[in-house]
Amino acid sequence: MTKRFKVVFDRERCKGCELCRSFCPKQIIAMDTQVNAKGYCPAMITDQDACIGCQSCATVCPDCAIEIYQLEEGEQA
Repeated sequence: MTKRFKVVFDRERCKGCELCRSFCPKQIIAMDTQVNAKGYCPAMITDQDACIGCQSCATVCPDCAIEIYQLEEGEQA
């Protein structure tokens, strides 16, 4: 069975530095077009099912705004 992951971005903590986007090996992170309360365009996931759970994005995030969860069998992202 293939492992599945859920990536969660804290929109209000993200300052849009794009480090997560640069380090994602699957290139599934983009910057949102809507700004957060601080006026930044936060990061977002474009293809949740393509995430391989490498945690590169969460590791490089200077604001600790990214969490990655492994989904249980049958659990929805």
